[in-house]
Amino acid sequence: MPPVPTQDAALEAATMRRVFTRTLPFLVLAYLICYIDRVNVGFAGLQMNQDVGLSKTIFGLGGGIFFIGYFLLEVPSNLALERFGASRWIARIMVSWGIVSGAMAFTAGTSSFLTLRFLLGAAEAGFFPGVILYLTYWFPAAHRARIVGIFMVAIPAAGFIGSPLSGAILGLDGWLGVRGWQWVFILEAIPAVLMGVASLLWLTDKPEHAKWLPPEQRAWLAAQLAAERTRASRVPHMSVWKVMRDKHVLIMALVYSGAAGASSGLAIWQPQIIKSFGLTNFETGLVNAVPYAVAAVLMVLWGRQSDRTGERVWHNAVPISAIVVGLLATFFVSELWPMVALLTLVLVGTYACKGPFWALTTEFLAAPVAAAGIAQINALGNLSGFVANYLIGAIKDATGSYPLSLMPIMALSAIGVVAVVWIGHGRHRVVAAE
Repeated sequence: MPPVPTQDAALEAATMRRVFTRTLPFLVLAYLICYIDRVNVGFAGLQMNQDVGLSKTIFGLGGGIFFIGYFLLEVPSNLALERFGASRWIARIMVSWGIVSGAMAFTAGTSSFLTLRFLLGAAEAGFFPGVILYLTYWFPAAHRARIVGIFMVAIPAAGFIGSPLSGAILGLDGWLGVRGWQWVFILEAIPAVLMGVASLLWLTDKPEHAKWLPPEQRAWLAAQLAAERTRASRVPHMSVWKVMRDKHVLIMALVYSGAAGASSGLAIWQPQIIKSFGLTNFETGLVNAVPYAVAAVLMVLWGRQSDRTGERVWHNAVPISAIVVGLLATFFVSELWPMVALLTLVLVGTYACKGPFWALTTEFLAAPVAAAGIAQINALGNLSGFVANYLIGAIKDATGSYPLSLMPIMALSAIGVVAVVWIGHGRHRVVAAE
C-alpha cells in the first residue's frame, strides 16, 4: 500500500495545488501570447519582406534588434516590478507590447521595421524575468524546475499554436484591402492588451495578500519561503551593480546564451528554412508546428525529472549538447523531413534545459538580489538573439546556406555546455564570491 501522507505533506500538496491552479494557467497563457507576438514576424516575413523590400540581412537585423531594447530595459523593468507589484507591472508590459506589436502592421520599409522591432523589445522587457521572480514568491525551491518548465512550455506551445495560426491568417490576404502579413500583426496583438487588463484583476502580488488561500495554507507557504530566504549558500545581499558584475551571474548568462540564441533564431528563421523546401505558407505553418509539439512535451518531463533527482547541472548540459549535435548535423541533410527531425532535436534541447536552468539560477540568488540577478542573466543571455539573428541573415545572404548560417548558435551552445559543466565541477551549489 502507498504510504499515508503526513499532515505537513498533505498541507503542502493542497497549498501547491491551489497556488498552481491560480497562477500557472494565467501566466502560461500570457507568455504564450507574448511569444507569439515576439516571433510572428517570422511568418509575416514570408510576405512582408518582398512587399516592403527587406533583404535577409535587414530582416535578421530586425529579428535581433528586438533584443537591444530588451537588454537595455530588462533590469530596470524587473526592479520596477518588485517595487510596484506584479499585477500592475505585468499589465503595463502586456498592454504596451500589444500596442507596439499591432503597430508592426504599418511597417513601410527598413527604418520603420527596425524602429518597431526595437520598441517591441523595450516594451516586453521585464516580462519573463519578472514572472520568474514572481514564481519565487509562490513556489518553494523543490518545485521550481517543474513549475518553470511548465511556465516555459508556452514557448514551444507558441510555435505549435502560432505556426498554423499565422499561416492561416496569411490566407486572409486582401480582406478589407489589408495584406495577410498585416492581419497577422493586428489580430495577434489584441489578446495581449486584453490579458494585460485581466492581470490587474487576477494576479496577487504576494502570498500574504492571497485571500483565495485558506489561512492555514497561507501561513505554511509564507513560513516555508521565509525559511528558504535565510539559507546561506547563495549569492549574498549586495548592490545592484555588484550583482550585475558578479562572476557567476555572468557565467550563467553565458550558459543561457546558446539556448536563448537557438530559441530566438529558429523562431524567426525556421519558417523560412522550411518554406525553402517548396511548401505553401499554410503547409509551412503545419510542418513548423511539429518540432514545437515534441519539445513542449519533453520540456515538462525533463523539468520534472530534474526536480525528482535534485540534479541541475547535467540536466542543463545534456540538452544544450543536443543543440550542438542537431545544428552540426544539418550540413548532412538535404530533404525536408530529415531537416525537420534535426530541428526537432535542436528545439528539444533548447527548451528542455530551461526549467533546470532557472531552478539552478534561483537557488543561488538570495531574495534581496534575485530581481537584478535574474534580469541580468536573462538580458545578457538574450543578447545572443541579436547576434544570432543578424548573423543568420548576413551569412545566408553571403553564402545561400542555412546550415552555415546556424553555426554561430552552435558555437554559443558549445561554450554554454563547457560553462555549465565547469560550474558543476567547481561547486555543486553555485556561490558567488563576495
